[in-house]
Amino acid sequence: MGWVLEPALGDPARRAALAALKQVREGGYANLAVKQVLSSRGLSGVDAGFVTELVYGTCRCLGTLDLIIEAAGGRGLGTLQPAVVDILRLGAYQLLWMDTPAHAAVSTSVDLAHDAIGQRATGVVNAIMRKVGARGWDEWMHSLTSTMGDTHALAVRTCHPQWIVEAYASVLPAEELTAALQANNAPATPVLVARPTLITREDLLTEGGEPTPYSPWGVIRPGDPSEVGAVREGRAGVQDEGSQLVVHLLSSPPTVPSGPWLDLCAGPGGKAALIAGLARERGESLVAVEVHEHRAQLVQDALRGFMGSDGDPQVIVADGRNPSWGQSFARVLVDAPCTGLGSLRRRPEARWRKTPDDLVELTQLQRELLASACQSVIPGGVVAYVTCSAHEAETAEIVASVTDHMEVLDAPSLLPHVPQAQATTDPRFLQLWPHRHGTDAMFCALLRKPN
Repeated sequence: MGWVLEPALGDPARRAALAALKQVREGGYANLAVKQVLSSRGLSGVDAGFVTELVYGTCRCLGTLDLIIEAAGGRGLGTLQPAVVDILRLGAYQLLWMDTPAHAAVSTSVDLAHDAIGQRATGVVNAIMRKVGARGWDEWMHSLTSTMGDTHALAVRTCHPQWIVEAYASVLPAEELTAALQANNAPATPVLVARPTLITREDLLTEGGEPTPYSPWGVIRPGDPSEVGAVREGRAGVQDEGSQLVVHLLSSPPTVPSGPWLDLCAGPGGKAALIAGLARERGESLVAVEVHEHRAQLVQDALRGFMGSDGDPQVIVADGRNPSWGQSFARVLVDAPCTGLGSLRRRPEARWRKTPDDLVELTQLQRELLASACQSVIPGGVVAYVTCSAHEAETAEIVASVTDHMEVLDAPSLLPHVPQAQATTDPRFLQLWPHRHGTDAMFCALLRKPN
């Protein structure tokens, strides 16, 4: 389906992919696991690209691959060693998604089992891989989904848990549902952000890339962002265009009284750094709050380019639900912890880790953080409530908890150049989508405290 270049048989790329997948299975994050194994094993070029595609793709397709492996093997995955399951997942992804020749996918999987586990594992890997390879992806999908309901079948075909498909279906037109889910399976190209007062977008473009279509600060640049000098120096950062646009909204409402800005959930600091530059352009300042000390250090690092002059941003380690900073703010960003259903294309393992039960704890936290933000803003000031999720429980339902004392502004009207940005739950809310805008599925409600 996609990958053409492949490492020579017998090279260490697949062993590195297996090591990375083991880290993910044990609770690690795919991006960090891949980075670690590539660095520790000295892999680059075609090998690095192969490992990245293999691990990310396997993580994205995990639930559906598991159904295929169980059907091919005639047994549950729980009857197999975890390392055997990992090898079968990697092999199945190569067979069905990467256009790896069947003989190569089978033989390398058997070799991997021999090297990583021992001779005793090679027989079962060989038998199951041959049965997986006996059908193509479309044939497997027909076989698996022929007796399923429409929603369940769509979940399997697009490699999503059913509850996520149902959440998307509740807030999207039916004709866009498949495209939205498929967009989560397309890797995101890195996007850089020029931090105001530290570098212009024009200067950042001299290091390669092209301007983002909607954000005035963004640069789309394939490749490793650490190769860019401005990123290494903290004058620019890596930030999805959707994240840039919700900060753009916070800065957009006119007739807001002057005063300091607050980022209530600042870690790891990307939005805080953009806010710091925008506030400085207006002669205002930023207070960034983060509850976890190690993430507060990441915020401090993201803001390093703004330190050492008048109006330095201030980083506070505190629980954003309990205002204790002794001042009120003109503009407040609440980038609330959420399920992350809007960033599934960049976090391939996340869709299989989150469950509907996570919503209970998260939505309570989101309500408390938004209430704190509304308490912390001055009369006439604005609050941007943001989540990287389109789930109604994390978006419209949270905003509804404060609308008795906060005015809802028409957020999409402040970004008229961004098409189809109105949320279906309320056209005054902004809802971005990968399949519409090429961004993460960011939500933003803009609220003003009455005078």
